[in-house]
Amino acid sequence: MKIHLYVIVFICFGNSAIAQHRFEGKIDTERWQSDVFLSVIDDYRTLEGIHDEQIISKTTADAEGFFQFNGNQLDPEHKIYKLHVDNCTSFNQASNHFDGHCSDSRDILFIAKHNDTISFPLSFDAQMFCDIDSSNPKTAAFIRIDSLKEDMKFAYSEFRSKANRQLNNKKWFKTLQEFGKNLDEPLAELYIYSFLSDRSNQFHAYYLEDLKHNSYYDELLDRLKEKHPNSPYTTQYETELTSDQFILNSTSQDHSSINWTYILIGLLIVSAVANLWFVFLVKNNKKQQHLEAKEQLTAQEQNVLELILDHYTNKDIAEALFISVSTVKTHINNVYKKLSVTSRDELKSLFNS
Repeated sequence: MKIHLYVIVFICFGNSAIAQHRFEGKIDTERWQSDVFLSVIDDYRTLEGIHDEQIISKTTADAEGFFQFNGNQLDPEHKIYKLHVDNCTSFNQASNHFDGHCSDSRDILFIAKHNDTISFPLSFDAQMFCDIDSSNPKTAAFIRIDSLKEDMKFAYSEFRSKANRQLNNKKWFKTLQEFGKNLDEPLAELYIYSFLSDRSNQFHAYYLEDLKHNSYYDELLDRLKEKHPNSPYTTQYETELTSDQFILNSTSQDHSSINWTYILIGLLIVSAVANLWFVFLVKNNKKQQHLEAKEQLTAQEQNVLELILDHYTNKDIAEALFISVSTVKTHINNVYKKLSVTSRDELKSLFNS
């Protein structure tokens, strides 16, 4: 009797034990197209722009602008995600997503894991992607950092003098680093680090000076290794930090005794290895996502999926599996629903990218 009871409980509630995420919100459909994209950011140097390789799902907002992403395919560890909308035309949208350029887009970055429920409501004056409502305190870390960065911009713009810049560099580097540390999430600190160490902004020279004597950067590496030991974020940060420290140590020596050829070769090797490792991690992550997506399907639905990817027509699939065309259509609709796609082209793009 007890065994039968356990079976009944498992059948009724077994699916609820699977960790589900749900991201939902509203967009201004008068201003934006209704497609909403969800991306995972494995490289913290690509937080800006739109990149096709980062997109993991797409949904369409309803007439009132409501959208929702849900499922169980996200990682159990915290990762950086992005929601975005854009007004790229459907003709060149794929190209814009690939090269990261779309002049008319809006996005929001956030931290999440596989079982988070997050809402992105419209804020004052119907502004979208300005607020986050989540039970996970880490989710809105980037918004809090962006608010602090706005205060920072005001401080720098008050007096545009060299003396003011020097004072503000010292103050705001320390302020942002302490703020990130107190958030108790190293991924939020990487968001700050990528901003302060960006080679294209005015802070890079001061960052290199700060790196010479500030133990913060090595301590951040320790925190990353503790909380995200197998993450590509940690590998990327360690590689960048080692490279920058190597450059600083090299330039502090007598230039006449330095063989720059060996240094350049060494940096090229480090860069090549890091890039190859990152490409491997991205491909491995996509492979894992595909496997997890297929696990949502029944055995027959997986058979149908494989035949679709092999460019079989509905009639061909019916003949191959000895089922009717109407049954094939039912299986295809189930596959579309479970994998959040609406066409064969989207399905092939998901698995053949």
